[in-house]
Amino acid sequence: MKAIPSNTRKACATLNRYQGEKWLPMSLPDECRPWLDEGKHAFRQHKKGRRRARHAIDQLVSQYPWRWPKRRIIFISDLHADADALLASLTASGGVKRTGKGDKHFKLTARGKKSVFIFGGDFFDKGPSNLRLLRVLKRLMDQKAKVKLLAGNHDVRVLFGMRTAGQAADVENGHFFVRMGAKAIPLLKEIRDQYLSGKNALDKTPDTKQCRLLLLPQQTWFAGFKETAQVRLSPQACERELVKIEKKSAEFEDQCHKAGLTLREVYASALLWKKLFLKPKGEFYWFYQNLKLALKRGSFLFVHAGLDDNLATLISQSGLRPLNKAFQKQLNGAPFDFYYGSLANSIRTKYRAVDHPLSKHGARRAHTAGIHAIVHGHRNLHRGQRLALRRELLHIECDITLDKHSRQKESLRGLGAGATIIDPRGFVAGISTDWPVIKVFHPQMESQA
Repeated sequence: MKAIPSNTRKACATLNRYQGEKWLPMSLPDECRPWLDEGKHAFRQHKKGRRRARHAIDQLVSQYPWRWPKRRIIFISDLHADADALLASLTASGGVKRTGKGDKHFKLTARGKKSVFIFGGDFFDKGPSNLRLLRVLKRLMDQKAKVKLLAGNHDVRVLFGMRTAGQAADVENGHFFVRMGAKAIPLLKEIRDQYLSGKNALDKTPDTKQCRLLLLPQQTWFAGFKETAQVRLSPQACERELVKIEKKSAEFEDQCHKAGLTLREVYASALLWKKLFLKPKGEFYWFYQNLKLALKRGSFLFVHAGLDDNLATLISQSGLRPLNKAFQKQLNGAPFDFYYGSLANSIRTKYRAVDHPLSKHGARRAHTAGIHAIVHGHRNLHRGQRLALRRELLHIECDITLDKHSRQKESLRGLGAGATIIDPRGFVAGISTDWPVIKVFHPQMESQA
C-alpha cells in the first residue's frame, strides 16, 4: 500500500472528528487517502484511460493560481426530501454535533460556527419528507449557521408547478403542474395529511370534474402550446415536451389514486402550498426568498448542475450579483421564460447534446473570471464524490445519492450521508458512506505528486 502523504494526514486530522456519530444507523469513514489514488470512482476517465485522465487533471490544476475561501465550505446537494439524510450529512460534515435521535437534537460545533453551509439544490421530490427536511434546515439557520441555498431543477419545477396549479388552460404555463408528475405526489400528500385533515377541509374545493379541468391540460391546450412555443423552442424540443405532457397527464390521476389522494385533495393541497411558500406569513416563505442560482468562493463556482458558454460570459463580464438578481426576478415572472431560457441550463444541464454547450472558449472565460472548479450536484453517483474534466474546466461532482427513494431504486444499502469540504488550507475532501475512505484532493500539490 502506498504511504499516505503528510498533507493528506494533516487534512485527515480535521475531517474525521465526527460528533454524535453514535446516533447514526451507520458508520462514517475514518481513514483518508489522496483523491486521485482512488481509481475509477475518483475521477471521470471516459475514453482516456486512468493514466491519461489523471495526467490531464495534474496538468490543468498546475496552470492556475488557486484562491481558497476564507471560511471552510460544507457542500451538501440533492437531498430530495430526505430529512434523515440531511441530519446524517450534517454530522458527517463535522459542522454539527448530533445529540439525540430527534430532528431538533443537534447543535453547531466549533467548526460549524466557522463554516459556510452551501446546499446545492434539489430539496424537493421523491420523499419521504419534504416539509420535515425544510424544518430541519430552518432549525440549522435559526442556530445562526451561515447557510446558503442554491436552486435545483426540482425546486424550480415545484415552484412553477404549484404556482400555476389551477391554470391548465394557459397555453404557455398550464402544463407546469402536471409536468411535475408523480414526484410531486409525496409533497401534496404531506400537505394533505398535515393541514387538510379536518372534516370541512374541502368544503370550498370544486368538484372532481372541475378540478380535473383546472389541473390537467385539455386537447385545446396542446395545439395552443405548439403554436406559442415554436417561437422559442426547436421543433424537436417542442415535440418532446408535448409527448412528455401528454404521457404525464394520462397517468397523473391514477398515480394520485394509488397514493390515496383524490383530485379534490390534490387541488386543495396545491392551493395551500401557495399560502405556505409564497405568502409572507407562510411557514416556508423563507425558502424561495433565499434561493440563489450560483455562488463563488475563491476559485470555486457553486451551482446545481453546471456551466455553459453564455453563463460563463455573463459571469466574466458582470460577476454573480446581477445573475442572481436576474434569477430571482425570473422566478417571480413567467415560468415559460425562465424554464426554457438560458439561466435554467445551470440547474439542469448534464452536458448532453440537447443542453446549452460549454466549449473551450467558455472554459477560458471561466478561468479569466478566476473560476477553476465547478462544484455541483445533479449527476448522481454511487461511490462518493468524483472529479471530472469538461472542456478544460475541473468539475467536482457531489451528488452522492443521499435520499432513500433513489438508494432503494439503485440498490444502495443503508442511509445515505456525506459532504464535500473545501478547506481554506488548500484541500477538497469528499466524505460519503458509499466509499470506505475520505478522498482528499490538494489541487496546488497534485502536479508535484
